[in-house]
Amino acid sequence: MPKLTVTVITRDEAANILAALDSVAWADELVVVDSGSTDETVALARQRTDRVLVREWSGYSAQKNFAAEQASHDWILSLDADERVTPALADEIRALLDGQPAARGYAIPRVSFYLGKWIRTTDWYPDHQLRLYDRRAASWAGDVHEGVRVAGDVGRLRAELQHTPYRDISHHLQTIDRYTTLAARQLQERGRTVGMAGLAARPLGAFLRNYLARGGWRDGSVGLVVSILNSYYVFLKFAKLWELGRKEEAGRRQ
Repeated sequence: MPKLTVTVITRDEAANILAALDSVAWADELVVVDSGSTDETVALARQRTDRVLVREWSGYSAQKNFAAEQASHDWILSLDADERVTPALADEIRALLDGQPAARGYAIPRVSFYLGKWIRTTDWYPDHQLRLYDRRAASWAGDVHEGVRVAGDVGRLRAELQHTPYRDISHHLQTIDRYTTLAARQLQERGRTVGMAGLAARPLGAFLRNYLARGGWRDGSVGLVVSILNSYYVFLKFAKLWELGRKEEAGRRQ
């Protein structure tokens, strides 16, 4: 049976880290890579594992690849501090490894808890995350919504990974602002542009997809809030791309 290392990258996750690590206490090894927390994250993590390293932030993918490189075992389960492995998911992973995995990576459905409700509608679900992988055939890539790239077959697990992404709407908006800035820069680097028609149509399309096509209406007022904020994310991303384009054009005129 292949042994499993769980990796977690952290910064100021004192409120979350113990619950995250306790949910994977069954794993063969826990590796935490912290990027300079100013709270008690490191001290708390060391209550659960002696494999806690502190490393300057180098980007999401680079940090997660570094964590995988520190593992003693080739099979990696990458976990965020705001995520929890349920007993059902733990059982499924152990059974999979016990039977010798046929694929080189596995995507896991993720369910988010938001405004007092588990959201199983909108773009948020099933939100498959490729987190279980053989590091000999896979690595992380990308800086915005980074993901694992696998050289080989990818399978899917059935049990859910639980996620508590935002404390409240204010925290959600702060995260949207940060991620849309990164996403807009990435789009600009790829040569993407957007006009006024795109600024109007893309958010509307995102709202209709979330609220109607993907069932946000089934979650009542919470589903409406999620659908609106998901469409706001799209608007802000492309508005920032539009702004970058204007700045670039102004620079060429000088």
